[in-house]
Amino acid sequence: MRFHFVLTLQALWTGVCQAAMQHYPAAWGHYDVCKSQIYSDEGLTWDYMACQPEVADMTQYLKVTLDPPNITCGDPPETYCALENPYMCNNECDASTEELAHPPELMFDTEGRNPTTFWQSTFWKKYPKALLVNITLSWNKTIELTDDIILTFESGRPEQMVLEKSLDYGRTWQPYQFYATDCLDAFTMEPKTVQDLTQHTLLDIICTEDYSRGYVWKYDKTVRFEIKDRFALFAGPRLHNMASLYGQLDTTKNLRDFFTITDLRIRLLRPATGATMVDENNLSRYFYAISDIKVQGRCKCNLHANICVYDKEKLSCECEHNTTGPDCGRCKRNYQGRAWSAGSYLPIPKGTANICIPNNIGPVIRQNVSSLGVANRKEARVCDNELLRCQNGGVCVNNVRCNCPAAYTGLQCEKPRCESELGGCGGPNSGQAPLTPPSSPTLLSLLLLMGSALLREASCWPAVL
Repeated sequence: MRFHFVLTLQALWTGVCQAAMQHYPAAWGHYDVCKSQIYSDEGLTWDYMACQPEVADMTQYLKVTLDPPNITCGDPPETYCALENPYMCNNECDASTEELAHPPELMFDTEGRNPTTFWQSTFWKKYPKALLVNITLSWNKTIELTDDIILTFESGRPEQMVLEKSLDYGRTWQPYQFYATDCLDAFTMEPKTVQDLTQHTLLDIICTEDYSRGYVWKYDKTVRFEIKDRFALFAGPRLHNMASLYGQLDTTKNLRDFFTITDLRIRLLRPATGATMVDENNLSRYFYAISDIKVQGRCKCNLHANICVYDKEKLSCECEHNTTGPDCGRCKRNYQGRAWSAGSYLPIPKGTANICIPNNIGPVIRQNVSSLGVANRKEARVCDNELLRCQNGGVCVNNVRCNCPAAYTGLQCEKPRCESELGGCGGPNSGQAPLTPPSSPTLLSLLLLMGSALLREASCWPAVL
């Protein structure tokens, strides 16, 4: 009977684990819990973990600006010709009519609508002067990219384009990638693809010709900045070895910064012409039009938060581990007992929290704080609300020790004082009722314990995600 009961529990445990694993994407996996309570020899204590917000469609939270600001078509109304057919000139753009307007917000609306919605520029009116457009996407928050940046063009793909990034809210810019039909002619760079990169050249800025050639065909509308192919240089072709990537992100600062942005800028330098010569008699064929921009990522919280909120048109991390700031980039007031540090992905699966500790923590206790940042068992003497609480009516004194009632002792007042007396807690002078052995666990209590353990432990997760 007992053997059958154990098998039943094992089957339930396996099912719960499998369901939990199926809930999370394989690419970035866990790091969704910042702390949990566990039981130790010293009672209830906190177990801190590195944590980060879920991946999201970051185009929901951006502000878009165009330069020049009057570059959008339709004011005054205009008629455009098709690039592949100069005699098909029935495409209207009129900013005053909703059905014919093409404002910039249509780059981020729901795809799949019929007819397709898109932003469109004015045509190349001042040829041979370049038709230049800057599209700037700003988040007013540091974010980390987790998937390819994808631009879908309704017009022909640009013959020359630069994707740029900023890490300081648009004050300075650096190139992410160059795009051209002829890299040598446009940017004096040898053409390359992301497949030409290695672990040692991952941070190189390249010019690619893969996304700039030809007319507008059904499957030739997208321009990519390949994030996952760069991840794959460390994590393998299917991102099966994320431990390797996590290790590199932890130890190579420039690598983490490479996938971190506050702003993106798309510099459109030359529209698709479909030929070596521009038809100066029909310049209305040449313009830019974008139907969709995809930017997948998450708020950068330095592994100190698992929630990022959007309030009053601003993103911010809900910081844990006694940290604060938009990116959880500093310790809270009175929690600067050691220098702030970002969390670490390693060791998998929980990482290292690197929590901020109180200013007035004693020197002996400070020595007992693990260099990895995980709460040490001896931190039980720190009894502020964010770390460990005094139990059984104990009172915290100066955030250093628990002042226990007469019947209890221990770092957290978790032990009955009578345990150390002659005869134990069942003795005649103990002042307490005899301690009774716990009853046999019921099926329900075991299932509840298992569910609690599942939330606290990562034993269900595969070693590498």
